[in-house]
Formats: sequence, structure tokens, C-alpha cells
Amino acid sequence: MSLPDFWDDRERAEELVTRLKSLKTTIDPYRELRRTIDAVKELAEIGDAGDESLAGELGEELGGIDRGLDEFELKVLLSGEHDRGNALMNLHPGAGGTESQDWAELLLRLYTRYIEGQGWSYTLLDHQPGDEAGLKNATLEVKGLFAYGKLKGESGIHRLVRISPFDASHRRHTSFASVFVYPEIDDKIEVEIRDEDIRVDTYRASGAGGQHVNKVSSAVRITHFPSGIVVQCQNERSQHRNRETAMKMLRSRLYAKLLEEEEARKAKIAGEKKDISWGNQIRSYVFHPYTMVKDHRTGVQTGNVPGVMDGDIEAFIEGYLRWKERKQ
Repeated sequence: MSLPDFWDDRERAEELVTRLKSLKTTIDPYRELRRTIDAVKELAEIGDAGDESLAGELGEELGGIDRGLDEFELKVLLSGEHDRGNALMNLHPGAGGTESQDWAELLLRLYTRYIEGQGWSYTLLDHQPGDEAGLKNATLEVKGLFAYGKLKGESGIHRLVRISPFDASHRRHTSFASVFVYPEIDDKIEVEIRDEDIRVDTYRASGAGGQHVNKVSSAVRITHFPSGIVVQCQNERSQHRNRETAMKMLRSRLYAKLLEEEEARKAKIAGEKKDISWGNQIRSYVFHPYTMVKDHRTGVQTGNVPGVMDGDIEAFIEGYLRWKERKQ
């Protein structure tokens, strides 16, 4: 970057700066760990083995190293092609009407709390309210370092068991909602979308008010015939802006589909019976007759249901990353 002509090609220069910052998030923690380990080794070598205060200090330092190694391991696990980038997240209720629509809304709250806790930002690109409560569909754009890498394991079916607040007889109900997370891709990745393969529909935005409601047909829905993928955006008041965002969503969805197909092809060549689909039940949330949240892939579970519903899902995310690494 110190070369006089470095910024002559601004686009290339910005790409290199971004790449450098990304690498530093892994290299700097490694160097710090290395320095700490060397310092502890030196302290142990020159110290008196019978010195209790030294033993206590060494214990604290070793505990810090252990925590640092755990954090560094996670950064290494988040080394996929798109793991450091932004994500798009879609939530959709399963069959069951109001019950499932309300469950999808609860999941949306869970994820927005988690996103805020990570220091990331999000934009609600689409939100279609349910008939009586909850939502029929919601799409989030999540911006932040490692957003896709950490959220990708949330793709799948989420199951809820509870006493229904909508049932006058207070019976127990089981509801389902799907979550789909895919990487937000930039314009440098080419995904062919032919005009004759899509249909663009416009409609009035829905919602309780504010920026999601418009008196004109500014919301945009795009249907891609070959894949069957449908995306929609109603975040902006401008139909043109909503169309641009919907096309970006479609490109990312199609790219994610290509990645999924490639993973399936590799699994077939390897002769492995891998579960590579996006839509399988991955986690159960039980509110009654006992309280527990359990991930069916990793075995990670907790009885702290209120904490999980308030966005405390880091244990599940880290568990998935380690589980995925073991499977590979």
C-alpha cells in the first residue's frame, strides 16, 4: 500500500485493503496467542516451582490461552469462501396457520436479537404479516464480519412445542417454521439470469405502517421459472430500488442453489449419504411440558429457553461449526 501507484486502480486497491483487513482478523489473534504462550513458557522456566503466587499467575495465563485457542479455532472454522461476508436470511412458517405464523415471528425476534448482540446490522427487506398474528414471510439482509459463516448453520426446519396462546382449550401444539440463509454475493460473481426466465410483478407493500406501507405499487416480486425461486422486496418506497434489491436476492439465491448442487455432486462421488438439503428439521424448542432447546445434528441442548429466545444461540452456532468440521 506504500507504493506510489497503489491507488491508481482504486477498485483493485479497495479489494486488497478489504482482503488485508480480513486476513488480519485471523493473523493478529494468532500472533497475540504466540506471544502469550512464549511469555508463559519463559515465566515457567525462570520461576520457582514452589512459589504459590507464581503458580496462580501461571494458572490465570493458561486459562486465558485456553480461551484464546477456542476463539482462534472458531475463526479457522469460519474460513469458507463466503463465511466472512454478509448474509440474506428468509423465514417462512410451515403448515398450521396462525400457530406457525406466530412461531416464525418469534424466530425473527430471536435472530434480530442475536444480530444486534454480534454488533452487526440488518435491514428488513420483506415482511408480510400473518392473518391474525405473526408473519407469512420475512427476509433480512444481515451485514457484518462472519455474518454468513455464523448464520449458515441455522438453515433448516425449526420445531416448536408449547401450550398454544391461540387455543381457548389451552392444548399443546407443535409448529414448524423454515429458515434459509444464503450468502450475499457481489457483482463480480456472475450468475446468468435471462429476461425470458423471469416474471416481475408489482404490488402494494403490506404492514402495520411506516416505511413498509405505500399507496402505490412499489413492492416487487420476481419469479424465476427454471428454478422455481420467488423473491420479493418491499423495503424501499421506490419500485426501482425494490427491483434492484430483489434481483440481488435472486442472484444470491441462485448462487446458493449452485453451491448446494455442487455439494450434492461431491457427496455422490464420495459415496457418502450426506444430508445436504436446506429443509430438514434441525432444532426443537420445547416450552411445555418441560423446557429445553436441542439441536438434533450436534446434540447441543440447554434448558434456558428464555435466553435462547432472546438471542443467546452462540453455543448452537459454535456447536454446528465444530460438528461440520468433524463430518468433513
